[in-house]
Amino acid sequence: MDKNAKIYVAGHRGLVGSALVKTLNNKGYTNIITRSHSELDLIDSVAVAEFFKRERPEYVFLAAAKVGGIIANNTYRGEFIYENLMIQNNVIHQSYISGVKKLLFLGSTCIYPKNCPQPMKEDDLLTGTLEYTNEPYAIAKIAGIKMCESYNLQYGTNFISVMPTNLYGPNDNFDLETSHVLPALIRKMHLAKLLSEGKIKAVLEDLRLKTEKEALDYLKSFGVTSDSVEIWGSGKPRREFLWSEDMADACIFLMESRNFKDTYDSDQKEIRNTHINIGTGEDVSIKELAELIKNEVGFDGDLVFNTNKPDGTMKKLTDVSKLKSIGWQHNIGIQEGVKSVYTWYNNF
Repeated sequence: MDKNAKIYVAGHRGLVGSALVKTLNNKGYTNIITRSHSELDLIDSVAVAEFFKRERPEYVFLAAAKVGGIIANNTYRGEFIYENLMIQNNVIHQSYISGVKKLLFLGSTCIYPKNCPQPMKEDDLLTGTLEYTNEPYAIAKIAGIKMCESYNLQYGTNFISVMPTNLYGPNDNFDLETSHVLPALIRKMHLAKLLSEGKIKAVLEDLRLKTEKEALDYLKSFGVTSDSVEIWGSGKPRREFLWSEDMADACIFLMESRNFKDTYDSDQKEIRNTHINIGTGEDVSIKELAELIKNEVGFDGDLVFNTNKPDGTMKKLTDVSKLKSIGWQHNIGIQEGVKSVYTWYNNF
């Protein structure tokens, strides 16, 4: 990509998109296009078509998506499949129509089967049943991969799909109902620590509530008290976590150095599984993660693992050998990352 190339980052205010914009700026890219949801609703096919016709971006990072944790994915199943399909269909199709030079579609490693062999390889896609709680979201992301592959094969486009592992970092979603496990644990333990220190005013400011009773009742519904924090499941599942700005660096690296034709062998009769995993290749148990966060936050209470709640998949670790083979590896480990994101949260 030329440093002056017109680059559209879809979803620039989220965890992924904001990391992409920051990293692009740091690397000297000067012509970045962004639109907020109020300026451009990516579910609106007419509005998206008009945007691409008017702006004519040369490169597209498709980071816009409806995302959330286990509760949100399992509760809002219709919203997750509909909104994600509409967003990616509109952006991918209009990228083809307007002649975008290259597009990078961001999915998720939840595309792999629930009982997938570990670590999960790109070729494991569609080899088994998906995890039920996030099946609608996973199906939407699988459709995005196949849409990119299909457009490349029929229309000669240059669309690349990447599957990041669990991401965290600045601008993450810390909402207790809809967030992923790492930011949820940070906020729970931060609020529990404030309660234990009697800092009710700070708790009210954080939650944007008016009375102490409201705050205590609300936090209790999420298993947060002054002396304990509830965590769903046994704590035994193992998860891989990637710093969002490392992910952004990997995405830009691929846009700069790889094309669709580089993702498969030219003598393949059936071209599939051309997506690329992005991760660390390292994991921690939820219990280990919770202890790490507890120590970083400085919460002295108990961690209560509610085994009546679902664990989800017991192990999810990506095989990142394809990415490493072309010259990229992560920089930020989980301990440094947790410290950095908690610092960000306190200063936000």
